[in-house]
Amino acid sequence: MEAVYNILVVDDDPAIVELVGETLAGVGMHIVPCTDATHALALFEQTPVDLVMLDVMMPGIDGFELCYQIRKHSHVPVIFLSAKGEEADKVLGLMSGADDYITKPFLPRELVARVKSCLRRASYAATPVREDVLACRGIEINRTTHRASLHGTELTLTPKEFDVLALLLEAHGKPVATSELYEKVWGEQFLASSANSVMVHIRHLRTKLSKLDSDQVFIETVWGVGYKIAPYGT
Repeated sequence: MEAVYNILVVDDDPAIVELVGETLAGVGMHIVPCTDATHALALFEQTPVDLVMLDVMMPGIDGFELCYQIRKHSHVPVIFLSAKGEEADKVLGLMSGADDYITKPFLPRELVARVKSCLRRASYAATPVREDVLACRGIEINRTTHRASLHGTELTLTPKEFDVLALLLEAHGKPVATSELYEKVWGEQFLASSANSVMVHIRHLRTKLSKLDSDQVFIETVWGVGYKIAPYGT
């Protein structure tokens, strides 16, 4: 029997909540509907949720802030569903901690595929892997507890940032292709536009590492290939 997933759908437009709910319920998922961002936070704390779908433009707390608040306490997959389709909005959504960004109007089959992809990646992340602990240059990742640190100070990472950093550490200083990072972390076929998603997450990782140690470069760009953990003294 397939698992029944609880999906929290947050949009101030009841018609969108209903449409998304009907689409996902049609493939056996259970919907937790919500039309208010503040109420959504309370629901999230009270109800076991496997994935959150958020609108961006909502009165009071907007979707970006709501995603940020969720990320303070949970690595649950988050997908933005928004009429704002500009690249800057998508980048801001990803940097606020989201796993995916879908623009309205959406195709029902694509919506289902994106949701299933995020749930599948979350399931893979919860599966035991070869090495529970990865460490290099003061960076340490524990895949069992899903915690990361630099020089003993905890790093607050989104699920994708965590997975990207883990892949780079696994390579032990060898370059990891941008396409490999995308396909393993996002679980989708790499396209030319996919490189931007990887670049955004690398930039975010560099910023977070630099805040704890600004004297060193930890992630190096290998032009035409991808990225790698930089050697000592860089």
